[in-house]
Amino acid sequence: MGFTGAEQAAMRRALALAATPGVPLGPNPRVGCVLLDAGGTTVAEGFHRGAGTPHAEADALARAGARARGTTAVVTLEPCNHTGRTGPCAQALAEAGVRRVVFAQDDPNPTAAGGAGTLRAAGVEVESGLLAAEARSVNRHWTFAVEHGRPFVTWKLATTLDGRSAAADGTSRWVSSPAARRDTHRLRALADVMLVGTNTVEVDDPLLTVRDEQDRPRERQPLRAVMGERDLAADRRVFNEDAETVHLRTRDPHAALAELRARDRQHVFLEGGPTLAAGFLRAGLVDEIVVYVAPMLLGAGRSAVADLGITTIADAFRPRVTDITVLEGDEPNVRLTLAPGED
Repeated sequence: MGFTGAEQAAMRRALALAATPGVPLGPNPRVGCVLLDAGGTTVAEGFHRGAGTPHAEADALARAGARARGTTAVVTLEPCNHTGRTGPCAQALAEAGVRRVVFAQDDPNPTAAGGAGTLRAAGVEVESGLLAAEARSVNRHWTFAVEHGRPFVTWKLATTLDGRSAAADGTSRWVSSPAARRDTHRLRALADVMLVGTNTVEVDDPLLTVRDEQDRPRERQPLRAVMGERDLAADRRVFNEDAETVHLRTRDPHAALAELRARDRQHVFLEGGPTLAAGFLRAGLVDEIVVYVAPMLLGAGRSAVADLGITTIADAFRPRVTDITVLEGDEPNVRLTLAPGED
């Protein structure tokens, strides 16, 4: 049958609802829903506000009440088909008398998938695939985690022009500019785990919190994860009450990600030192690289990444550049965003 102009406009609105700022990150995807009457006019809207709250479809149905009967539900993700903290949305839509459902992305979660079949069995007309790529983008990290069975990993590093993350005496404050540090906190806020190694905690004693542009702690803080087998002093700042912290007593990146996935974490922001970064790279567990390059030369000092076992230029690790941004300020830095391989 295809999609009407009203349905396409409603899907764009639903995507905007799904991406509403302030919705807490967590184990659930971001979803938006718009209900249209037979003439293509919006009857009600809804979106998911985080784990334990009504799903987008239930939110829209509650706002519509009896007016939901005979409508078309335009949803960014296939309506769920399972009972968790809330009931199955596919059943709720059918029981409300919704005539047609248009959704963007198939649900990759085998536990929740199957809503389209349930709706069709109840006599509801169903179409899928409208703006599916845009919907996947809204839930990029959640979709990756579900499909791959592990969190998405972003490796962030700050380096000089000659690839040094610290001077020969170990000092690194500040390789990156104030603008780059603010941008780092913006990106940290998009993740649900901050991961470093025990050596970084021992030597640098980082706080690993997310702060706003006025350097105030944000209300929502990612989980702070420390990876490594060594014992750490209890007075390290990462163990304070500013955010939850977990010590992953392993040197195996696969095991660390498995434990974080078991905690329903979707997106890891890797900010450890060169040894930890090399471990994840060698394991093929880096999905995105964000590099802040400062216009300075040190000539010696700590490399941004440790030995990768590469001995010839033909075997060089060659990530693909996806974005280049100049962060203006008194000390302009360049932010490079890279993907480790082909799509």
